[in-house]
Amino acid sequence: MDVYNNKIINTISRFILSAVIVVSFFYVAPIFLNVAKKNFNSQEFTNNSKNILNKTLNKDKIIEEEVIVQSDEKELLYDILEENKSEINLVRYTTSEIDSLFKEVNYNLKEVRVSKLVKPINIGLLPKEIKNIENTKKRKEMFIKIVLPLIVKENNKIRIDRKRLFTILNKNSNTKIEKKWLEKKYKQYGVKQNDLSSLKIRMDEIPVSLAIAQAAKETGWGTSRFALKGNALFGQWTWSGDGLKPKKAEEGKDHKVMKFHSLQLSVRAYLRNLNTHSSYRNLRKARTDLRNKNKPLDSFILSTHLDKYAETGNQYIEVLKKIIEQNNLKDFDEARLLPSSKELESLI
Repeated sequence: MDVYNNKIINTISRFILSAVIVVSFFYVAPIFLNVAKKNFNSQEFTNNSKNILNKTLNKDKIIEEEVIVQSDEKELLYDILEENKSEINLVRYTTSEIDSLFKEVNYNLKEVRVSKLVKPINIGLLPKEIKNIENTKKRKEMFIKIVLPLIVKENNKIRIDRKRLFTILNKNSNTKIEKKWLEKKYKQYGVKQNDLSSLKIRMDEIPVSLAIAQAAKETGWGTSRFALKGNALFGQWTWSGDGLKPKKAEEGKDHKVMKFHSLQLSVRAYLRNLNTHSSYRNLRKARTDLRNKNKPLDSFILSTHLDKYAETGNQYIEVLKKIIEQNNLKDFDEARLLPSSKELESLI
């Protein structure tokens, strides 16, 4: 009888042990697979598109930027610094030559204010004679005509990139080309790998009116030494790149004003600066708020967050607002670049 009871007990014990092992396996296996996926497949971009898109496009709250890995200017501006090494000598036209070109292609600001269409004219260098134009209105008009197409062009590039980002966000999986493109943009915008929300916040335009106003303020409408010798439209500082030393720099300050191969690169670096530097985080937050409310990007609203751009702080903001208002620069905020033509390219 005892032998029989022992057999029953052993059978029941083995059954319970087997059941525990089976249950444990099905409980532990998913956890193990999840850990393995995170640790051994971390380089692959996982596109949880629906969740990310819902979070990114949430209309009820502002998505905050994540804590960003600090990047130096060589990393953030690597593509711009590479183009800065170009050995192509750009032609510096005179003011009369540029004016003749504008007339030949029928490029005038009155028409642009109405049609919102800009001629795709790329002037690489400011004319030295611009500072000799005594008529203030004519000097401002010349300056705006030169920088307007450059700003619209760079904003257009960002708009196209932003559209591509939204396409990627809305897909369940991405191609190798799309993943490589994302890796490039993470680097350019100084965000962590796979941080799509922060990338979406940073990859956005700056109102044309605000960009023109800052260029006008920083260069004295194109007459400053930095603008004429270094193609620096926005007075961007550098500690490691090629630059011009300010004549009245305080003792102990070793920064320079960054030099650029062309005016176009100066505009690109300016947009990258506002879209990545921690000093302008509130500007990006305000811009995201406007986007979420389906409102246009307002240069007056965004300019209030540029107190750290210059040492004069709030006074600098007031100057920008006056430049925008007095020169009706908001007329250019909706401007779009006309397609280039062979005839136009042959003239430039």
